[in-house]
Amino acid sequence: MKQVPTRSNPLSSCLSTFFKSFRPDSVFEDKNEFLDIVYWLRQVIAVLTGIAWGLIPLRGIFAILLFFLINVAAIYAYAAMFHRVDEEEYGGFGEIIKEGLMTAFSCYMVSWIVVYDYAHSANSYF
Repeated sequence: MKQVPTRSNPLSSCLSTFFKSFRPDSVFEDKNEFLDIVYWLRQVIAVLTGIAWGLIPLRGIFAILLFFLINVAAIYAYAAMFHRVDEEEYGGFGEIIKEGLMTAFSCYMVSWIVVYDYAHSANSYF
C-alpha cells in the first residue's frame, strides 16, 4: 500500500495555538509557538490601550510611558505567572519582553492618534 504524506492543516494549527494560549498547562512543542502567542497578545493589548487612551483622553509622555508599563507588565504576568515558562529556554525574560514590542508600539500610536483625533475634534460624532 502506498502511504500518502500528510500535511498539517494551517487553520487547525492556528486554532490549536490559539486555544493553547488560554490554558496554563499547555506544552509548546516549538519555542516560536509561544513567542508567536506573546507577539499577537502584545498587539491586541496595544490596540486596546490605544483606543482607551484616545477616548479618555491621555496625552503626552505620560500616556506613552503608561502604555509601556501596562504592555510589559501584562506580558511578564502572562509568561511568568500564567504559563510559568522556563525563561532560560527563551533566552531570559528580556527576550520574551522584547518580542514584538516596537511593532506593538507602532500599533498603539496609530490607534491612539486616530481615536484621539476623531473623538476630540470639533466635528466629532462621539
